[in-house]
Amino acid sequence: MTKIVAKLGAAAAAVALVTGLGGLAMAQTAPGPEGYTQQGSPDAAGPSGATRALEVPLLYVNSIEIIATQADPKLVLVRVTGLASSPGWTAPELVPFFYGKPADGVLDLQFIATSPEQSQKADGFEPMTALFTLDTSNPFKGVRVRADANAIEVDKMTGFVQTQIKANDGRDLIGKKFVESGPAGAGVVTGADLPKGYRTIMPTHGVAGITHNPNRLNLILDSGSKIVMAFWE
Repeated sequence: MTKIVAKLGAAAAAVALVTGLGGLAMAQTAPGPEGYTQQGSPDAAGPSGATRALEVPLLYVNSIEIIATQADPKLVLVRVTGLASSPGWTAPELVPFFYGKPADGVLDLQFIATSPEQSQKADGFEPMTALFTLDTSNPFKGVRVRADANAIEVDKMTGFVQTQIKANDGRDLIGKKFVESGPAGAGVVTGADLPKGYRTIMPTHGVAGITHNPNRLNLILDSGSKIVMAFWE
């Protein structure tokens, strides 16, 4: 907001100057654009712009472990592991998905964290973990945890469940040819290999209506559909 106000102030000053000169300044050429400078983290990639850290679900949840402690005060601990789309995510936590008593008796949690402020190179998923604490008098009969792309559940208040994440984590995409569907092979990646919601951008594509989503993988393709850049918004 400070930058916007400063720009508006500069614009107002320019209008006053033009008015004072009787409009003679109108024919002058506007200053050219500033030269290119590299800004931000060396791990950043993709669109530049203002910082935009968001508290959103992580990309995947891959395990839930529910443990009943023995020492007083006795507690029920819910330990969850998952995968962020890239390094740079912070403050992972588990928060209730909705208010009130769940209709099915299962505690429904979201696995969220604070996203990086800038788009990040697709260099592999980042493991994360979080804890949620309950007292032993809780009314739940199980725990469900939701991430951006999946959800898993333990159907009792002790136990462990784990799922394998098979999606390509992005670290080996550069230089491969992208095909929407069809058989994969050496030097080829298909849409089925990638996390859901990915976006491909050809040299002739515009970006109208872009909405930043740190869980969306963007592939920049050349005219032959070879991947030249891969980043998470």
